[in-house]
Amino acid sequence: MDETTRQGPARTGRTPAWLMSAALDFIESRGGGQGRFSTPLPGIHIVRAFQDRLPIHNLYKPSLCVVLRGNKEIYFGDTCLHYAEMQCLLVSAEIPASGRMVGASVADPYIGVMIDFDVAELRDVLRKIESPPVPPVEPVPCVFVGEVDQFLADCVARLCRMTMMPDPVPVLYPAAMRELYYFLLTGPYGSEVAKITLPENYAERIARSIHFIRGHYSETLRVEDLARKCGMSSSSFYHHFKEITSMSPVRYQKHLRLIEARRLMVTEGASVSQAAHHVGYESASQFSRDYGRTIGCPPKRDVANFKALLAAGSR
Repeated sequence: MDETTRQGPARTGRTPAWLMSAALDFIESRGGGQGRFSTPLPGIHIVRAFQDRLPIHNLYKPSLCVVLRGNKEIYFGDTCLHYAEMQCLLVSAEIPASGRMVGASVADPYIGVMIDFDVAELRDVLRKIESPPVPPVEPVPCVFVGEVDQFLADCVARLCRMTMMPDPVPVLYPAAMRELYYFLLTGPYGSEVAKITLPENYAERIARSIHFIRGHYSETLRVEDLARKCGMSSSSFYHHFKEITSMSPVRYQKHLRLIEARRLMVTEGASVSQAAHHVGYESASQFSRDYGRTIGCPPKRDVANFKALLAAGSR
């Protein structure tokens, strides 16, 4: 597979001590160690890893991932993005992708903060901005790397500190998230963030098609039918879909099928053939071939790796 690599922006500096301390205090309050630590704040996780991870395929939602220490990669379609300390990954649409930490060790761990977006709240903040950002005219990828500036760092630190005092969360958390949305929308990446919320533009139409594919991932889908649902020509729909997701609609659906199949095998104990049939495959052998080509290893080995990851990160 030919891979197009777009490097992230140059690093701007070290993570401020006050931001790192806010994240580490919560990790230590949960017993330390490594893993993906759930917080009292909805949709917010803090991650620490002491070793490299195999790429793990998941469905990424509109979200922000801020790296406080270390390096990370994300693969979606034919694209690989690299991001590092005081950089962030912004995801503006639901997309199958795989991420991995690079070079993590006990002496130099990976530490990051993951923040899911509430699109309704983001849209409400956008409506209240006097001069709202204008989305890009041409289709752009729904995943990109940016720099963490002082305003964004302050917002992330505030959220991390809030994890240590859960009682005020119902009052303070909504306001803190709206502050984060405001600085994202008014910052250098505002136009890309805004496309999550703006109705009836190409990005919103592709988002609708993604939602439809998610609900019908086990069915045979035709590009012509998806384009018609979006009010677009087949060629325009295909072009916009691939520009935004870095993969074709058919490949996108295949990724969804395989991610759901892994969930069935990991959480419900389904066999390879049972999972294959559930997600729409008529042939278990074809399923295993597609799984190996897409995920990078056979189903049983990937499930074992994923279970080991869940066990290491369970808190």
